[in-house]
Order: sequence, then C-alpha cells, then structure tokens
Amino acid sequence: MGVKEGSPTFIPPLLIKNLLTSIFVYADKSLLSLAQKHKVLDLLRYLLLTSFFFLLRLLPSLNPDDDHHDGTYDVLKLSKKNTDGHVPTTCGGSGDSSIARALSQLLSIMNEIPVSSRKYEVVRSLADRVIEENNREGFHALREVNRTVVSAAFAKTLAQLEAAILEERAVEAESGGVGRFEYGRLNRVLKAVRSFGIGKAVMREGANRSGGGSAEKLAAELLWLGQKLAGCGFVEEAVRRWAAASKLAWLAVSAEPRLQGSLVKLSAFMFKQAKDMGLEHDADEDYKKEEMQTKMQMLLSWLPLLCRASNGTDVPVLSIGERAELERVLEETIEKLEEEEQQEKVLTLWLQHFTYCSSSDWPNLHASYARWCDASRKLLLHQ
Repeated sequence: MGVKEGSPTFIPPLLIKNLLTSIFVYADKSLLSLAQKHKVLDLLRYLLLTSFFFLLRLLPSLNPDDDHHDGTYDVLKLSKKNTDGHVPTTCGGSGDSSIARALSQLLSIMNEIPVSSRKYEVVRSLADRVIEENNREGFHALREVNRTVVSAAFAKTLAQLEAAILEERAVEAESGGVGRFEYGRLNRVLKAVRSFGIGKAVMREGANRSGGGSAEKLAAELLWLGQKLAGCGFVEEAVRRWAAASKLAWLAVSAEPRLQGSLVKLSAFMFKQAKDMGLEHDADEDYKKEEMQTKMQMLLSWLPLLCRASNGTDVPVLSIGERAELERVLEETIEKLEEEEQQEKVLTLWLQHFTYCSSSDWPNLHASYARWCDASRKLLLHQ
C-alpha cells in the first residue's frame, strides 16, 4: 500500500519545489558576485542553474494532479536573479494567475517544438497576441505578467542556447573538428562538466529541448523575446543577461556562419537597446553606474563576434544602413564610458580582433580610436 497524502511521511511535491528553490536562490546569490570575477565559479554557477532546470523537469511526474503547471516558470519567477541583484516579484498575485500560466505554457511549447512544425507559427502567434493584449490593457498586474514570464523565457532560452552550442562543440572536438588551442580550452570545460554526475545529461537536455536542438532556432527566439520585452518596456533585463553571457560570446566567435549571423542580429538589437540605459536625468547615481558597467561588459563580450562574424552566405546579415547605425551606436557607447582606462580596454580589444580578421572591415571604429588617442595625449600633458 502506498503512502497516503494525509500520512506524516508524505512530502508534497510543492514543498519539495519550494525547498529546492530556496536552496537554489541561496546558492545563486552567493555565487553571483564572485562568478563575474572567476571563470571557475562562473562555470559552477552555470552548472547549478542548468542542473536545477533539469531536475525540475522531473518533479511534475511526482504529482499527477500538477501536470498543468509549468515548473520552470515557477523557479524563474521565484528565484531567478537579475544581474543587478533584483529578484523579480509580482503584484497582487499576478504571477500565479491563469493568464500568467497560459503565457508561460505557450512560450514553453514554442520553445520545444521545431520550426518545421505547422503548429509552431500557431503557438507563436497566440503567445504574441497574449503579450500584446496584456500590454495594451495598461494595468500594472498584466504588465508584470509580461515582464516576469517573458524574462523567465529569455533566461531559460539563453541557457539552452549555451548548452546547445556546447553540445555541438563537444561533438566537433571529439571528431577533431576544432583547433588544438581551442580544443584544449573546450576539453577542460567538458571535463569539468562531466565531473558532475548529471553534467552530460544536463547539456543534452538543454540542447534537445528546442525540438531538434537547433541553436539557430534558439537564437531567433531570443531575438523575438527581446523584442517583446522592448515593446513592453522591460528590455533592460534581457540586455543585462546578454551582456553577462561571456561564455556564449566566446563560443559564438567560432560558431558556424548561419548561427553567427543570428547572434550578430541579436547583438545589434541589444547594443541599440542598451545605448540610452542609465542616461535618464532622474536616475540615481548607483543605477547609472550599474548600467555603465553593463554596457562595458557587453562591449567586452560581443565586440569580438562583430569583428569576426561572417557577413552572410546568401545575403548580408545586416544591411549597409544597419551596419552604419550600429557603428554609430558603438562609438557613442564607447565615448560615454567614464574612465579612460575603460575606453582603452574596449578599443584595444576591438583593434586586436579587427586587424586579425582579414575577411571583414566592420565595425569601423577608427574615429573612436583616434578620439581616444587625442584625449589620452591631452590628459598626459595636463598631468
């Protein structure tokens, strides 16, 4: 005879979820600040995050009556921290509402089924309709539903994209498809991942959750989710996560051309969205400093991809006008970095990758480099 729900030894799955969530939040909070400074801790935090998502996928099977509830959304809503240390909250229980669960389910299904399915566009259009109608109503509770659910979907898809690329690179490494130096770095990462019992399973879970494990599909969905957040006025959360995705940026530099093209489009969108963040006159100094750090982080992470990415196989990834606009955005962002050392670090990185890539002359930041040299020269003479 099985253990009944009313018996003292019965542990409800919801209690298990809450307990695991509390542990996850504490661990993530402890590692967040250190992970930005130490690669090993950044890897450990990534493993904790992906392992937790993988474990959470198993929990609904413990409770047959809870099949309608999306566990991944619950965890992200309750525990997923932004890079600014803010834990998303909901107003008036909107995060536990039927409309929030409906949107979460739509985004989850869209994430799982392949693009080739005739149902994909149906589900995506339904999700788009729910987001737009929530935003159009103008109520804070409905806007919070959009912010919480779509931000959670963005974070989840970003983690899946990293896992999908890592899995593809693992196959390439084992077949000798990457260079010796890069293979050495990747092999160390893979060994660290596989030292955890479920590391390989977690990577495969992240790669396969998109319906065929298409990294290009995940990148396209990230762009769509970012655009939805921008339309609702909450793109800052996506920008911070994209800026902090340094490991993904490193993998992107040597990704296959079609995937690089998708990531260039996504990076261009994020740079444009980040340009005016923290420049509001009524923003406090701490917020402005935080946003400036985000911009610095994004430049250091994603400039190498812009310099080295393919221009496209059949058609250009960005049009001539889009490329010129992004160059202006990059120049303006670099010039607004407050410290000369920060500008030097960014421009040195740009020059290194720009000069070593013979197949591309973009982005052209010569004017920014010249202005920085003039400013540095004047600073030296005034000291």
